[in-house]
Amino acid sequence: MSITKASASDVPELNKLINSAYRGETSKKGWTTEAHLLDGIRIDEPTIYKYLDDTNIIILKNTDEGQITGSVYLEVRGEKLYVGMFSVSPLVQNKGIGRELLFAAETYAKQLNCHTLTMTVISTRLELISWYERRGFKATGEIEPFHDGTKFGIPKAHIELIVLEKSV
Repeated sequence: MSITKASASDVPELNKLINSAYRGETSKKGWTTEAHLLDGIRIDEPTIYKYLDDTNIIILKNTDEGQITGSVYLEVRGEKLYVGMFSVSPLVQNKGIGRELLFAAETYAKQLNCHTLTMTVISTRLELISWYERRGFKATGEIEPFHDGTKFGIPKAHIELIVLEKSV
């Protein structure tokens, strides 16, 4: 495993990976699918390029044998580092890639003097929330609405996001 910063040349592969981890038939091979909750795509290439141009955002990628198998979006928000778009290929989940990406996010946060990782998770994704809790995240009690519009997917029912945080 090799975790490095993603670049513009990685965008097509990142786009494919992220969408396959969250939506569509391939996502159903893993346990992180949102296909039962949302239609549409999770991300598009222009949005990923925009993220990579933002100095407050970094996308880390995990590469195995020349192929991107995992990624995580990290955004500096004041004294906190927001963790989002956490993706591991459904074909290689449960091999420690997610844990390594989270460890890399913690290391990056410390380098930036960010002492808290923060994220939002769909409130009904209990198995995912439990996975994060086992890694030290705790619910803050804050609830946020799902994103407006259809850019990040089309909800099949009402969706709320809970905020989880971890001190690093």
